[in-house]
Amino acid sequence: MREPSTKNKLGLWTSTSLVVGNMIGAGVFLMPAALASFGGISLFGWLFSAIGAFFLAKVFGNLSKLLPGINGGPYAYTRAGFGDFAGFIMAWGYWISVWCTNATLAVAFVSGMSTFSRVLRESPVADILTGLSAIWLLTWINTRGIIATGKVQLVTTILKLLPLFFVAIGGLFFIKLDNFKPFNISGTSNLQAITATASLTLFAFLGVECASIPAASVANPGKTIPRATTIGTIFTTLVYILVTVAVMGMIPAEHLKLSATPLADAAALIGGDNARYLVAAGVSLAAFGALNGWILVQGQIPYAIATDKLFPAIFKKENKRGMPAIGIIISSLLVSVCMYMNYSKALVKQFTFLSLLSTLTSVVPYLFCAAAYAIVSLNRKKMTTRKIISTIMLSTLSFAFSLWAIIGAGQEIVYWGFILLMTGVPFYVWIVYKKNIDGQIHV
Repeated sequence: MREPSTKNKLGLWTSTSLVVGNMIGAGVFLMPAALASFGGISLFGWLFSAIGAFFLAKVFGNLSKLLPGINGGPYAYTRAGFGDFAGFIMAWGYWISVWCTNATLAVAFVSGMSTFSRVLRESPVADILTGLSAIWLLTWINTRGIIATGKVQLVTTILKLLPLFFVAIGGLFFIKLDNFKPFNISGTSNLQAITATASLTLFAFLGVECASIPAASVANPGKTIPRATTIGTIFTTLVYILVTVAVMGMIPAEHLKLSATPLADAAALIGGDNARYLVAAGVSLAAFGALNGWILVQGQIPYAIATDKLFPAIFKKENKRGMPAIGIIISSLLVSVCMYMNYSKALVKQFTFLSLLSTLTSVVPYLFCAAAYAIVSLNRKKMTTRKIISTIMLSTLSFAFSLWAIIGAGQEIVYWGFILLMTGVPFYVWIVYKKNIDGQIHV
């Protein structure tokens, strides 16, 4: 019989689906076209970025063992290693990035659904209403309890994988080896091509940390989170590589790099034109499922900060199902505003820019968590020399990979990303002031 303490908590498979579901968004359906300009050598780019993601998965898994049951993931781990200020700034940037990510996912959901609806192809108002409906339906589900959210995440993850497996496995029978020749068509050296494709593919692994964020709602977090994070990362890597091999092997590079719907084109070769609808459904499900998982995150991050009295107390208020409902709703209001920006001619550029910034503010916490892992680990007693060396190596490799990813984002994005993070400083000063006065923050 299951222990009472685990009855209303996420298990291994729902935690794994949170990792897989949040990493596999709508972007994977377009990635083969972005890589086509490099040729088959881009597969090494996938492997390179996957190795880096695996290092990060180990860092988050190990931190969840060292600090079991602590909500907040990147925020909690950064705070444990560097204190309140660093933890708050990381959480501030990460929280903002989640708004932008969720707005982008809502737009991608509408885009996928437009294949089935002429109205969505012609009416911006219908687009906005559809996107808002998805956001608020999933917001409602997320307030119904962690189990309800986990079930939706598991189901949507399974469903979104069906069209990907259809292309990956069905495509094996249509692969032409000549489509991989020459192996490097980028006009650059092999090293430059691998570096460039690794930069492109790296951001497909954002979300590797997601199982650690609702840690207090995970059954046996010290074991479940590391396993879910590792399994999810390895599984996602295999999906990415299999899909890329199948699509590149089916469609010549000169055609693939011009395609706006590479997986739909591949599906049509396998099952005829009607198979395009399967991929369109996959795009919608991928975005919908990822949106569900990230809405969970958007409530858990401010909840964790508020619990530590570093954010307004309203964000830690739970409903009768144990969910920070008010925090989720406030975040969804901000997501709705961001999504609307995409459909406003006056604001669409700002939306695109915020989406780029959100990528950076997702990666910066990885950098701090990699360093925090070494600090938290080495402060523990009774560590063998071998364990000390392995800890330092893992921390260093993860830190270097995260730093490389930040540099790869480009000078302008790094600059504005830093400005975005610094906008949290005045808020933090106010929080500390209020905390010193009465020991609690009030809205």
